[in-house]
Amino acid sequence: MADEEEEPRRRADPYGPRLIELCRGENGFGFNVRGQISEGGQLKSINGDLYAPMQHVSAVLESGPAHSGGVRIGDRILEVNGENVEGATHKHVVSLIKRGGDKLTLVVISVSQQEAEKLDSESSSGGEYYDYSDKRAVPISIPETRQVVSDGETYVVYNIYFGDKHICSRRYKEFSNMHNLLKKEFRDFQFPKFPGKWPFHLSDQQLEARRKGLEAYLEQVNSVRVIGETDIMEEFLKSSENHITQEEEEEDGSMKVELRVFLPDNSITTVSVLKCQKTDDVYQALTEKLNMNEESISNFALFEIVDDGFERKLAKNEFPHSVYIRSYSALSTTSLALRKWIFTLAREVNMNTDDNAVNLLYSQAVSELRTRKLLPGKNLQKLKDLQAGNKKKEYLDVARTLEGYGTVLFPHCACDARKSGHVIASLSLSNFRLRACSDQGDREEQEHTFNWEELTQWEADTEAMAFCFEYSKGGKKPRWVKIYSQYYVFMNACVDRVMAEIEWNKKDGILPLYPGGLEANRTLEESTDSTDSQETPVNSGTTQNSHTKPSAKNNKFSMPKTSAKKQPHSTIDDDDL
Repeated sequence: MADEEEEPRRRADPYGPRLIELCRGENGFGFNVRGQISEGGQLKSINGDLYAPMQHVSAVLESGPAHSGGVRIGDRILEVNGENVEGATHKHVVSLIKRGGDKLTLVVISVSQQEAEKLDSESSSGGEYYDYSDKRAVPISIPETRQVVSDGETYVVYNIYFGDKHICSRRYKEFSNMHNLLKKEFRDFQFPKFPGKWPFHLSDQQLEARRKGLEAYLEQVNSVRVIGETDIMEEFLKSSENHITQEEEEEDGSMKVELRVFLPDNSITTVSVLKCQKTDDVYQALTEKLNMNEESISNFALFEIVDDGFERKLAKNEFPHSVYIRSYSALSTTSLALRKWIFTLAREVNMNTDDNAVNLLYSQAVSELRTRKLLPGKNLQKLKDLQAGNKKKEYLDVARTLEGYGTVLFPHCACDARKSGHVIASLSLSNFRLRACSDQGDREEQEHTFNWEELTQWEADTEAMAFCFEYSKGGKKPRWVKIYSQYYVFMNACVDRVMAEIEWNKKDGILPLYPGGLEANRTLEESTDSTDSQETPVNSGTTQNSHTKPSAKNNKFSMPKTSAKKQPHSTIDDDDL
């Protein structure tokens, strides 16, 4: 009878004991507990009754289970899942909460703000106890840095992104201040290593190491919900207008950023550009940074390294900064890379007088041999000896004879010329090949080889998301083929470049291939024309991405046909490529 009378009294008295039942949500129960660390303690008066020291609620997540269930900041916890916790330690109370699984029953006593302040001031051994096990994935990163000049001072700021959106920029000392505030608030948390202060000017390598360290720190502390949602962190991640000259800079892309670019030797260089700059402008800034020879610039380009390791050339209308941010991850510092953009091996040899270009070509050849893009055959030991002797030009002479050199091999994809399965497309200056394979990319015997003189039209079909080409073989009726590759635009650019180089080679009297020695690839006649250093457009059709070849009468040239070599496998019938 007494218990039945007690229930209405509890409900009527706002400061009396209250029974609360909660179910765990996606983010836990939604409240934090604070109180004494030691057990027991002196009895204290709470709302006129004496109690041993109790843990109390220090924070309630808005719209969380605790908030919806009526838990209030300052509530004293009298019972947890039916067990009295007067005088209990932090650890014991939190353990009882966790032990209940997805269900939690509390008996709490609410106090007035004045009473709560009095109890807190009387507490001699207290501290916050947080549940650090509630973690989340936060897409926060620091993919770039930039220099800021303000009031005559030049300093580096770290651009912080949430997903692909830039949210703020912070100096190192602001990171350090935030770290110190968090340590005071969360005294029992094992913080990740924070990059130390360096009294001298940071080198590029030290700056990059600090950027990585700050990024790892920021990601780890934000993954702990109770830390990531504090006022300290929210204030830190607010827009930092003091580091932006004008607010419009963020909107129109005129903010300067430092992009990192992989060089062929896997080292990284940084280039300062505007966020709004397109591929050609960024590439120009990169070539100036590397002090590249003007005549070699057109033989290299800016590429993106995609998830599967495939490398595609950036189109002229792309924004490298957007590509960089979109594919950025802590595991890969950058997706941008400098790679060669040339198919005529004899033209590569013409760059032998440019040491910078030779270094780039040599490094890329070494990398491609290591990643098995080039197959060394019986030349492996010879290449190792040349590399050990730092004989770069001689190394390249051998590398250019290897299978795969000067060839772009695309990932397998669907093709309308196959009734079932996929194809693997590859192209070089000698031909364009389609190799039959399964839907999973397992190679099959069938292969079809197209010599470039057999292609009459080609285009990148943006509607079908496919590379399309028309070919005429053996006097038969021309036929169109569609290759449904996600890299169809790059495939079209490769064909454009090959066709352009064929025309340049024909005009300059250059043998297109590198059949076995340096002498065989010298120009057939001396030419003072410098058009080989510029890209001359091939004849185009009605659209920018559609191309029609000149008539055969005006387009005869000498082209070694590798398909003449007997293959161990059969070719594919025209009806099923």
